[in-house]
Amino acid sequence: MDKLFFQLTVFFCFFGGSSVFAKIRLPDLISDKMVLQRNITLDIWGWGDVGEKVTVRFQREHYYTEAGPDGKWTVQLPPQAAGGPYIMEVNEIVIRDILIGDVWLASGQSNMETPIARLTDRYPEINASNNHMIRHFKVPTQNTVESVQGDIPRGGKWHSAVASEVMNWTALAYFYAQEAYDHTKVPVGMLVSSLGGSAIESWISQEHLKEFPDLLVDQEAIDSLKIVGTDRGAGKWNTSDWNDTDWQTTTVPGLWRTQGLDSKGVVYYRRDFDIPPYMDGRHAKLLLGMLIDSDSVFVNGHFVGSTSYQYPPRKYDIPAGVLRAGKNNVTVRLMANNGNGGFVEDKPYKIIGDDMEVDLTGEWRYRVGLDLDEINGYKKRLSNFKAAGSGLYNGMIYPIRNYRMRGAIWYQGETNAGRPQYYQTYLESLIRNWRELYQAPELPFLIVQLPNYLEKSDEPQESGWAEIREAQLKATQEVPNTALAVAYDVGEWNDIHPLNKKDIAHRLFLGARRISYGEKLISSGPIYQDMKIEGDKIALSFTEIGGGLRSRDGALRHFAIAGEDQKFVWADAVIQGNTVIVSNADIKKPIAVRYGWSNNPEDANLENNAGLLASPFRTDDW
Repeated sequence: MDKLFFQLTVFFCFFGGSSVFAKIRLPDLISDKMVLQRNITLDIWGWGDVGEKVTVRFQREHYYTEAGPDGKWTVQLPPQAAGGPYIMEVNEIVIRDILIGDVWLASGQSNMETPIARLTDRYPEINASNNHMIRHFKVPTQNTVESVQGDIPRGGKWHSAVASEVMNWTALAYFYAQEAYDHTKVPVGMLVSSLGGSAIESWISQEHLKEFPDLLVDQEAIDSLKIVGTDRGAGKWNTSDWNDTDWQTTTVPGLWRTQGLDSKGVVYYRRDFDIPPYMDGRHAKLLLGMLIDSDSVFVNGHFVGSTSYQYPPRKYDIPAGVLRAGKNNVTVRLMANNGNGGFVEDKPYKIIGDDMEVDLTGEWRYRVGLDLDEINGYKKRLSNFKAAGSGLYNGMIYPIRNYRMRGAIWYQGETNAGRPQYYQTYLESLIRNWRELYQAPELPFLIVQLPNYLEKSDEPQESGWAEIREAQLKATQEVPNTALAVAYDVGEWNDIHPLNKKDIAHRLFLGARRISYGEKLISSGPIYQDMKIEGDKIALSFTEIGGGLRSRDGALRHFAIAGEDQKFVWADAVIQGNTVIVSNADIKKPIAVRYGWSNNPEDANLENNAGLLASPFRTDDW
């Protein structure tokens, strides 16, 4: 007996007054095989019961906190050097095979989430991949315009690039991670948050879209709909003891419009009635004549029947055991979408029992449970809901804000090519937005310029794709710590999802080496700087010439020139020193030049001596 008492005492001392058995929850990002960003303070976060004690054990150190009033908790780890694999313990949860290295956020639309399985014929070496030091996490899709979300959906998982797991990767992330690891020899984590067909607006917060009213969602209308958009009386107003003394009164029978009730939707009616002692617990019949349109009926809180449309007579059985001597209650939940519901006149409204009849005509109390006019008013204020921005930001960017990273790569623009005029503003807003969110004012941001696509044009053409490329270039010129990967030579005219993701990854990482790793190298092809009209010719000057200008193959191609009529024609172009001289024998007074300005400028071939192609450009703004 004494031994049993001692065992119970020990048990309750250790467990009875503690939260040992309470389970904390971690986001899926913080799990086996994760890569944490090196050389920066790290957040480890999760959820638990209010006040629950949390202990994080990592690298022989212990860190303590507790869940706040909202159930959230965060522990900060000091900067860590690259290395691993390591183990982390968070209370009873053990996280294994952790690496410390560089984490890159990869976002955009379908070309960012192209599965690597599509590329195995082009790159058969993928099948034999055996790099355990690079990891990949794909954020599950969550598109929610209503509000920011606290976590990503469950189901995400870290995968290494070994043969048994590599098919879980997306293609561009794989090649970028390989480039980064081969160059730095530190672990690389690719955090992929992308969605095919998505527009750039959906990746930007409402706060950063304020200059575009059509993209803003009426938050007041959303919040109001959460209140009025559901039946306020459901499960409550039909109970027998609900206090309805503050409800309005009306007369039964009668229709809404004739009684001054201007509403469409759901109205609750309540009426108390008395039953003699001999009917206590006895079966009875409830007659409710004809109601417009559909009804659900409760006696003393017990459901006794419903009818889905106007015409059938309402005859409901009140089962034995429901009625009680003295005061009773009947509640009718009445729904009418046409705005003139109610109780039809000259029909019976009563309860019939053994030698008993209770008249239910006269005064009832009522309250509106669901007002469709009010709902429709708020819905009109949300007419742009499907076209509003921020849905993917709310669901797939904001929830990962605590995960530290080295930089971001962005491959998007195809969906916006039909409305390119605002793209530069959107892109600059997105970069500022994410830098604020991730508390990294100089977060490196690497952009894939749209590749070539669609059939080549025989003549110079206007092009939404060209305008997106221009917007992407200008954004990198306006926003510091950004870089551009030119890609108009690696696309496919008949496939919007080109398979050559390897060259794109290489060019992106050239930008990373310059702006993130501080290397002094040429990471860009020639960038148009200025023009000078010289008689019937135009001389173009460039930055990023990388030791000089050259043609990739043969004569320069895809230059167009225009005179005062603003009509572009193909032009001759030759390199003279560090300039390009452009002309056409039929244009005597040229005023503007364009280069690579089409959907598919695949044959454009101006590059620098580093072998990097010039970005497409125009000198006009027509």
